[in-house]
Amino acid sequence: MPFPTNPVSPQSRISFNVFNRKSHYYLGLYFLFFLWLFTFTGLLLNHGSWSFAEFWPSRKVSTTTRPIQLPNAGTDLEQALNLMQQLGIYGEIEWTATRPSLTVFEFRVNRPGHNFAVSMLRDQSISSVQHTEVNGWGVSRALHSFTGARSGDARNERDWILTKVWAFTMDAVAAGMVFMVLTGLNLWWGLRAKRTLGAIALTLGIIVCGLFVAGVRLLSS
Repeated sequence: MPFPTNPVSPQSRISFNVFNRKSHYYLGLYFLFFLWLFTFTGLLLNHGSWSFAEFWPSRKVSTTTRPIQLPNAGTDLEQALNLMQQLGIYGEIEWTATRPSLTVFEFRVNRPGHNFAVSMLRDQSISSVQHTEVNGWGVSRALHSFTGARSGDARNERDWILTKVWAFTMDAVAAGMVFMVLTGLNLWWGLRAKRTLGAIALTLGIIVCGLFVAGVRLLSS
């Protein structure tokens, strides 16, 4: 006795196809400028010799020294945040690798376009700040790799809210692209006349990507 089947109704199939198509279109429009941003900044990273995008030679560097109130005892992060508040600095904290002495407290603060090297002399109750500012090209380049975290370095974690928001945005763009690829595959499979050409393009892409990954792994071993 055959078991009863529950085939997908034509109405359900149509509803899914409409949802898939609209998701693909509107997500593509939503992520359009994010993709342009990452594409353009990636080109800047890949071609640092482009003269129109040079920013480091035109950077502005200034150094200021001012008296400060020594932060209360606490963690390094709490002391750094206290000092930043006194100095009117905001951004992502980056810790230096070593401490020159117990009387010197050093760290850096970064945000796209600005870098602050902060040094506090405990025995003199003063702080020295070296501020490096770059132009819009430098900001664009920094946006591509501005994550606030380093692999294998637990001390340098994200401690600025905008860094966390930016990292979440990059994750959302990556997840959105995966979803767009899946909806694109579904749209392609629904076009029977395009299945053969699509399968050829998909196969070639897989082969070329596989050869690239295998070649990089072979050269780096």
